[in-house]
Amino acid sequence: MSTGITRRRVLGCAVALPWLVACGSGERGQTRFDLQDGTFSSRFWPGQQVRWQLARPTHAGSVTSPQPLVVALHGQGGDADWPFDGLHLERYVVPTGLAVATVDGGDFYWHARRSGVDTGRMVVDELLPLLAGKGLATDRIGLIGWSMGGYGALLMASKLGPRRVAGVVAVSAALWESYDDSWSVAFDDHEDFARNDVFEARRKLARIPVRLDCGRDDLFIAANRAFARGLPSAAATFDDGAHTEEYWTAHAGAQMSWLRKRFQ
Repeated sequence: MSTGITRRRVLGCAVALPWLVACGSGERGQTRFDLQDGTFSSRFWPGQQVRWQLARPTHAGSVTSPQPLVVALHGQGGDADWPFDGLHLERYVVPTGLAVATVDGGDFYWHARRSGVDTGRMVVDELLPLLAGKGLATDRIGLIGWSMGGYGALLMASKLGPRRVAGVVAVSAALWESYDDSWSVAFDDHEDFARNDVFEARRKLARIPVRLDCGRDDLFIAANRAFARGLPSAAATFDDGAHTEEYWTAHAGAQMSWLRKRFQ
């Protein structure tokens, strides 16, 4: 495994150091964010060097531990960079006080596949222990995901349960009510779909705060509406927009604030 501060990004606010962003000052000092990344070898993704990234708040140049953590799961075709490069989630680290971690997930839909890859287990059994070693509070986490990652966040939350998951945000989640409606890349066969059917997991998800956001012009809107009907406890927003980064970026701030409240 290799770790380090190999990529740094400075957005908004006043620059305090080349890798830190100051977002206010006073008697308690400046609050900034720090962006790190690294790689690890995964037994759940053989032969792959898996990249991770972590954006976390710092205070007057130091990290306050343990910090609440949100794991962000990218969509199909994405990687560990995308939630930051595409949606700029680091903008919300300082305002919310939440650390945000991302990881490469390939196009495996965040569950065990016939190929032997299981990126869901990789997150739980490898990424979370890695982050715990960095002073993050991994015993109870938040989850957010987009499209494939929205599905993955719901699935992961249903498996971890309410003791481990403070809240989950599924954005434009890639949902299907049946295997025959699904995309071939998402599941190996009917049995794989049945094992990982989040519609069947709604009873478990009813014990966890769930937020669903999906644009009315999104290709997954019908399935998201159907999912919400069976999970009346969810905070569901179906508004103007489509399956686009523009929609996801416009909602990211409110979603991160919602997750912050779930830790209180």
